[in-house]
Amino acid sequence: MASASHRRSLRRRRTVLVSAAAVAAAGLGAVPFVMNANAGPVELARQTLPGKDGWAASGSGTTGGSTADSAHVFTVSTRAQLAKALGSGTDSTPKIIKIKGTIDANTNDSGKKLTCADYASGTGYSLSAYLKAFDPATYGKKAPAGTQENAREAAEAKQKKNIVFKVPSNTTIVGVPGTKAGITGGSLQVQNVKNVIIRNLTFADTQDCFPQWDPTDGSSGEWNSNYDSVTLRGATNVWADHNTFTDAPTFDKTEATYFGRKYQVHDGALDITNGSDLVTVERNQFLNHDKTMLIGSSDTDSTGKLRVSIHHNVWKGIVQRAPLARIGQIHIYNNVYDTTTLNGYAPKYSIDSRAKAQVVAERNFFKLPSGAKVAKLLSGDGTGSVAGTGNLVNGTETDIVAAYNSANSKKLKTTVNWKPALTAGLQSSAKNLPTELEKTTGAGVLS
Repeated sequence: MASASHRRSLRRRRTVLVSAAAVAAAGLGAVPFVMNANAGPVELARQTLPGKDGWAASGSGTTGGSTADSAHVFTVSTRAQLAKALGSGTDSTPKIIKIKGTIDANTNDSGKKLTCADYASGTGYSLSAYLKAFDPATYGKKAPAGTQENAREAAEAKQKKNIVFKVPSNTTIVGVPGTKAGITGGSLQVQNVKNVIIRNLTFADTQDCFPQWDPTDGSSGEWNSNYDSVTLRGATNVWADHNTFTDAPTFDKTEATYFGRKYQVHDGALDITNGSDLVTVERNQFLNHDKTMLIGSSDTDSTGKLRVSIHHNVWKGIVQRAPLARIGQIHIYNNVYDTTTLNGYAPKYSIDSRAKAQVVAERNFFKLPSGAKVAKLLSGDGTGSVAGTGNLVNGTETDIVAAYNSANSKKLKTTVNWKPALTAGLQSSAKNLPTELEKTTGAGVLS
């Protein structure tokens, strides 16, 4: 017979497991804190990705800086402190960085606010001179080159040095609860590293002061900007959880038009490219943005990688790329897509599968305004696949792929070459997701 102390230990363990299971069953997915049967709650900054929670749980899982010693735990509240804590981006010693409050990336080491004019100072760049130099009516349809393009590149380099933060391997970056934690105008670069956790942060208004005019982009040319709020390039085992991504307060509708095209200062919100792999994106809010999430930088980006799980996120006021997927095996489940026009952001499509991407989209909830067409929810190039069932449109189960294929000549394929196995939190019905996710996603929820 087991001893009394052993029986008490088993009861404590059962209580923890039942509590976690109850939360998952209620549709809340990953709990705000993780219980340790012997030591109580695990601090937010030391939590790790739960087992089987999407592709980032593959292999040894994603633990970030959870094992960091006290010398490698930092609390930061300024741009200079964040840059110092991250270092060069090459030291893989486990570290935890707690962001307290909102950090403005466009500040100098003394905390003084920097403007686009500050970055342009001394480079010879001015927008008026740039517009004059590359007016299509006189310059023609060729890539910009010469004095003003060189000046633009020099100004851009000054801004990049200030607002891009390189994240090393084995790092957790987390917002301190109750402090409105986040980064305004900055870009976290997770490049050629592994085992990174990013949680409980608001990423707002990441702007490029110096977009480049490319008259060869499309039939009419485009203004192209740099800097995603978070960019993954060649990154492996990354967990992005409970963050908010938004252009606010600078919405695209307020930007000027030059050469007949919108002067676009925003790039991606969270892009996953250049052979990145084993990524879980969950319980985030993506708001007020155009080109939101790119998976795969080109049609030839890294076969065998780009495995991404996207679940329990809210997409609202998103024009496109939610996501645009290439090549990889992407599981999109239990998300809410509100396709109502918001703050001038009018949706073109939600999910795009191209370059032989193998997408499973299941049990998502799509909100369509009156008159909107189901066929516009998807996009593709005729080579990508979208499988999966249980998707609801305004509460009614709908075959969204069939609706798309009936209206388009470049058909989406309906079968994939893999079966999702890492599906912790997958709910059997999307019916209650709009209510459930309204208050359980985005920054500021975790404690």
